[in-house]
Amino acid sequence: MAEKALTAVIQEAYVQGISTRSVDDLVKAMGMTGISKSQVSRLCAEIDGKIATFLDRPLEGDWPYVWLDATYVKVRQDGRIVSVAVIIAVGANTAGRREVLGIDIGPSEAETFWTDFLRKLARRGLRGVRLVVSDAHEGLKAAIAKVLNATWQRCRVHFMRNVLAHAGKQGRRVVSAFIGTAFAQDTARAARVRPPVRNGARWPTNCAPEPGNWRT
Repeated sequence: MAEKALTAVIQEAYVQGISTRSVDDLVKAMGMTGISKSQVSRLCAEIDGKIATFLDRPLEGDWPYVWLDATYVKVRQDGRIVSVAVIIAVGANTAGRREVLGIDIGPSEAETFWTDFLRKLARRGLRGVRLVVSDAHEGLKAAIAKVLNATWQRCRVHFMRNVLAHAGKQGRRVVSAFIGTAFAQDTARAARVRPPVRNGARWPTNCAPEPGNWRT
């Protein structure tokens, strides 16, 4: 049991970005001995192997719905800290089960990076994609059209962030409420109805709810 706990501590520390040397120091600080740096390296390498197996696994069946997103993180490369893009694909299959389909790391969200990423997914068996949800990054949209040939929809979360960025502090609450109401409608026609603004209130600049702006 103690050995399993130690292994879990070492692997978790590695996942959090702690170097193998620091992990060795951590083990000693916990009052544990009898584990060498080579053993630490081996345990950490096991994680890399499991991750590689997961990310290279065949994708079976149809995945009608796919979500794509990216974030930027700081990593150490060649002795210096740099910012890199971490992109991820999550899919929902015909049974409604969601899975992480793939993850990759690159210097930026360039169209070529997204295109290569999606092609890797296709080679692993990604098929039956009908709808892709993402932000409005032009390179990503181009890659989706080129590789997946599926309908694209703008992510609601990113859409809200973009709109509220123009609303100002005083306008965010009313704009958020009106957009939330639009998204709650059962039909596109109902969602496009311009909400009334009461008590002399005004819509913030660039946020007027014109019919076409309700679309995502």
